[in-house]
Amino acid sequence: MQMVGSSVGVRPRTGSDPTVNGSAPASMGSDPVRGLTPIDKLLSEIGRAVQVLDGSVHASRPNPAGKYRPDDDATALTPEEQRHAAGLMRVNHVGEICAQALYRGQAMFCRDAAIRDVLYDAAAEEVDHLAWCRQRLDELRSGPSLLNPLWYAGSFALGMAASRAGTGKNLGFMAETERQVEQHLDGHLTDLPKTDERSRSIVVQMRDDEIEHRNTAETNGADVLPAPIKLAMRFMSKVMTVTAYRL
Repeated sequence: MQMVGSSVGVRPRTGSDPTVNGSAPASMGSDPVRGLTPIDKLLSEIGRAVQVLDGSVHASRPNPAGKYRPDDDATALTPEEQRHAAGLMRVNHVGEICAQALYRGQAMFCRDAAIRDVLYDAAAEEVDHLAWCRQRLDELRSGPSLLNPLWYAGSFALGMAASRAGTGKNLGFMAETERQVEQHLDGHLTDLPKTDERSRSIVVQMRDDEIEHRNTAETNGADVLPAPIKLAMRFMSKVMTVTAYRL
């Protein structure tokens, strides 16, 4: 099967590449760890994990919700709706923490340079989602999950395991992850308060990006995962969402 390069289905990046210092441009097909020693790669990933977990990463695209005005939520949301919206956006933020770790873990041992670029490009775009969700949590006077380090470590380990299964399975894992996230975000668009337009705008853009990531994986040769693996992924996702809503 001829593999399509990383330019398929992933928009060119104009912001920062997923490097440790976050200063290199995230151009198409850029591999931030190419040529590094295993120790350098490990240190790079530790540095990136710290950036993701401490909230110091920045979006390269404008927030789809636009500029925030404090009185927007005060007039549109009741205290109960605000707490519920915060819980849902915290779940979404955890999902983006996991996406960062998962894709970087998958890329770490991926031997196909073009597919490795696809994974890093997807991870770079997920940075936008991560920053938008964190910003929305701040607006809702809430905060990220206390268990984010655990979510990150587990997802990174899962990504490394997937990368050992070969290119088709690696991309298949990416495609199935995005498919389930897409369904999850559709559910949030139903559950979010009708008057919470800011959260809705963010979730809609996130869903559209996840569809694009899934299409990219499928175009590049993703295998269909066995049903037991899909069910296991759904179970783990359920545990994460129930826990993250509260913690």
